Amino acid sequence: MNDRVLIAGTRSGCGKTTVTCALLQALKRRNVPLHAYKCGPDYIDPMFHRKVLGVPSGNLDPFFLSGEALCRALGAAQGSVAVIEGVMGYYDGAGSAGRYSTWDVSQATDTPAILVVDVRGMYTSAAAVMQGFRNFRQHSGLQGVIFNDASPALYGGLKELAVSAGLTPLGFLPRSEAVTLKSRHLGLLTAGEIDDLTGRLEALGDLAERYLDLEGVLSLASGASALPTPEKRPAQTPQVTVAVARDEAFCFLYEENLRLLEALGARLVFFSPLNDRRLPPDAGGLYLPGGYPELYAARLSANPIRGEIADAIAAGMPTVAECGGFLYLHDTLEGEKMAGVIHAEARRTERLCRFGYATLRARRDNLLCPSGEAIRVHEFHYCDTTDYGDAFTARKPDGREQVCVHATDTLWAGFPHLYFPANEAFAERFVRKAARYAPL
Repeated sequence: MNDRVLIAGTRSGCGKTTVTCALLQALKRRNVPLHAYKCGPDYIDPMFHRKVLGVPSGNLDPFFLSGEALCRALGAAQGSVAVIEGVMGYYDGAGSAGRYSTWDVSQATDTPAILVVDVRGMYTSAAAVMQGFRNFRQHSGLQGVIFNDASPALYGGLKELAVSAGLTPLGFLPRSEAVTLKSRHLGLLTAGEIDDLTGRLEALGDLAERYLDLEGVLSLASGASALPTPEKRPAQTPQVTVAVARDEAFCFLYEENLRLLEALGARLVFFSPLNDRRLPPDAGGLYLPGGYPELYAARLSANPIRGEIADAIAAGMPTVAECGGFLYLHDTLEGEKMAGVIHAEARRTERLCRFGYATLRARRDNLLCPSGEAIRVHEFHYCDTTDYGDAFTARKPDGREQVCVHATDTLWAGFPHLYFPANEAFAERFVRKAARYAPL
């Protein structure tokens, strides 16, 4: 069973997450086995899939993974219906050519796509939007359409316009403040921050059952071609404990990173730099992921665990700190004292800094790789620092280069977010060094 469907959008903010969550909620009520995915380097939307709806979720990013690897990753959903949420507009990606877009995921995995069109303030013009998206590329992959922010009175006409554009109308969602998911500087508010989220999602499920053609969506998904069965990695006996920060301030974690570390022999123990007073005992490695430390700087500063973390790193505990974790290691963040491992100051800005995809290449040997080794990464942050580091060169898809990352034989700390499956040797080296450091 390789049933799957991709929820694409005309642009960011058109309602892809709303439609995806509505579908997942309604299909879950029908006891349909589900697996969710998010296109691109997104952390927050998969939180809704996993933590709120209880649906397994992962990322499908054509910058990090080849077409074959994308199919293998999607093959993990065999036996369930995979619902893939797109990113930005359907054809948007790197540069004007739109490389690494949602369309690329649809093409690489041969997944039928449903276009979400926000029709607020338009009616007949929706036909031009649909025809434009369907005809922009010879093989668009678009087969259906769902209208967001639509009026029940106008849906009959919208259905006719959809058919004339060559798309199957699969329903609509009306505008409702009761189901709105709010945003902030790095995207949606996280699942734990939205008031009455359970009620909002239940209301979304009600709207989906009333206004979406769920059988039509399932029929479209069932028409997807077969995928290769993914090879299972032999399980390894846990060899080392890796302490992983996870709380409101550190919540940007790829599930694929965690599963790969476990497959390589790491036993992951989660802790909270906001709430816990001590590191997990017997840890041989430390993983400080991204998140929102700038929103919790005073609380992080007041917790004495930052001193223990600084001491552990100074003693040589292998440590990966990306983006928010990197900020936490600074002398100060938003004027508040942090761990003091990186002798620099960090503050939030009003604009995105060094945004987008890049390929990191090591300028010298370090914790994760030898000199010259490369891995694909992405950056997405509104904070800036007085010292980016100089252990790696980051090359953007357009050819621009800049140095970044603080790295030694036991530390990797920088703004770039790592996706370990893009170069598994980075994760292997981290686990090996953590095992050598671990207390006997």
